[in-house]
Amino acid sequence: MKIQPLDDRVLVEFEEEKEERTSSGLIIPDTAKEKPRTGMVVAVGTDEDLQSKVKVGDKILFAKYGGEEIQMEGKDFRIVQRSDILAVFKN
Repeated sequence: MKIQPLDDRVLVEFEEEKEERTSSGLIIPDTAKEKPRTGMVVAVGTDEDLQSKVKVGDKILFAKYGGEEIQMEGKDFRIVQRSDILAVFKN
């Protein structure tokens, strides 16, 4: 299945989280972790101005509670509005 965001929205795939351990070796469960706030852009909406600023493949930082979470084909995604995109990572 393919999703095409509309208007000023972007489809973001969460980055894979690494297993976290405390200094004493305890594994921190997923339920105790914060949701990731960075991800890879999978699709950009139809807004031409947004398309000139954010491209498929860009890594972005988005607002902590911004967007709508969805799950497709076993992967976690979020549809984020332009106003919730805080930064684009550049190399």
